[in-house]
Amino acid sequence: MRPESAGGKFRCEATLERELCARGFHSVAGVDEVGRGSLFGCVVAAAVILSPDRPVRGLNDSKLLDPERREVLSERIRERAVAWAIAAVDAATIDSINIYQASRVAMRLAVSRLNPAPDFLLVDAVAIDLPLPQRPLIKGDARCHAIAAASIVAKVYRDACMRVWDEVFPQYGLASHKGYSTPEHCQAIETYGPTPLHRLTFEPVRAHSLFPIVYNPQMELFDTAGAA
Repeated sequence: MRPESAGGKFRCEATLERELCARGFHSVAGVDEVGRGSLFGCVVAAAVILSPDRPVRGLNDSKLLDPERREVLSERIRERAVAWAIAAVDAATIDSINIYQASRVAMRLAVSRLNPAPDFLLVDAVAIDLPLPQRPLIKGDARCHAIAAASIVAKVYRDACMRVWDEVFPQYGLASHKGYSTPEHCQAIETYGPTPLHRLTFEPVRAHSLFPIVYNPQMELFDTAGAA
């Protein structure tokens, strides 16, 4: 099932949740992560079980919403949802196990913190290592209300974290670009070097680190590069 408009763009709906409810699943959780492409800080995941009796209007992919609207929706989601949870995986772990696996870990942790526990997972793009029936959806945050809700909650939480870290590292502009590879951020990394919370395996961070790290897939560990 591909809920699309006449123009070929996805419509964000609750169709899948209703179909699953009709099949006997009553605690369907949407799961998504944010910060996967950032050069700085944690990757954050959220899991949300929406209430059919207390709908939240205006849900959509968090990237398509302006910051003020995301803040309003995040508050409504947390007030009206049956359950919601957030989990984060830090930069050091991302460098150790790679961003794809770190994202999956964050999503698994978020789901494990839900109370009540879900009986089905709708996940944005990837499968999660949990013994639960689940369905990964490409562009799920633009197609499915539950996943969109998770993306909004995760995005608002991570943006707040970036504002806090901006006060610690003001020269990097984290509050504005949220750690992504903007020209401003890349120039700051070149000028000041990476902080302890930058992802050292990501370019251009690795290029300016005093202790570059290179992933060795054969050894399945990280080695320091350029050692004398």
